[in-house]
Amino acid sequence: MYSVIVVPIDSSRPDEQVRLAPGETLRFGRTPSDDPTGFLTIPHHGVSRRAGEITAAGSHWTLSNLSRTSTYVVENPEGAGEHIKIAPGRIEAPIPFEFSRVVLPAADDLLSFDIWAPRHDYADEPAAHCDGGEPTAHPFPLDRTKRYFLVLAALCEARLRGAPHAPPPTVDQVVDRLRRVWPTASRTAVQWNIDYLAVKFRMKQPPESADCGPRLNGKKESLVSLALRFDLVREAELAVLDTEPAVPERKSERELGPGQMPGAAAP
Repeated sequence: MYSVIVVPIDSSRPDEQVRLAPGETLRFGRTPSDDPTGFLTIPHHGVSRRAGEITAAGSHWTLSNLSRTSTYVVENPEGAGEHIKIAPGRIEAPIPFEFSRVVLPAADDLLSFDIWAPRHDYADEPAAHCDGGEPTAHPFPLDRTKRYFLVLAALCEARLRGAPHAPPPTVDQVVDRLRRVWPTASRTAVQWNIDYLAVKFRMKQPPESADCGPRLNGKKESLVSLALRFDLVREAELAVLDTEPAVPERKSERELGPGQMPGAAAP
């Protein structure tokens, strides 16, 4: 069974794809090989003659960077900016992504080709071996029916939709984005939820704490970075931004002033 599928640059037909079984290797570079079935030709003067090698394993693949000067980047197109850098000369670096984009710096251009590794296996019941006892506490408990999750999804939307380097939206932009599902959203309510998320993610102490700590700069950027790093918001969950959630709006969310937060209840 094939475990890796390589999709060449500008490929439009399935017969142009290269399929590798575990243990098989595909070399790539500028100069065509005597064996065209085992070599992916990238005809660009900025690509090394023997640029690298792709080797299939069972549920992952490895990349060897045979360039002397160029660092290759392997992006996760579904990871909102997640990537791995492969330094010049690095051999058999393991790549864990199910969908990957290999980016090669080539003179004044950036070239890329895709790799699919569909043989990612997951346990049906990860905790089946447990024999009772207290359940494990979730490190970032989120209620996806709450207003704060709408705000978090709006903050993460641009990066999840294919703009991995997009800056977080402003509070006003979040308010505009949420008008459809939260008609009475305001700057005060959105900022309150951002502050609440910062406390929930343990980035700052709650207001009633004796030591609130220093002022947290870059709060939205930190929230987005943490949420995407641990998959707290996924692309499929962005549907909440266009579907009215069955959550009654709380008076406190409309009337709290800037910087004010209730003591215990989540928004």
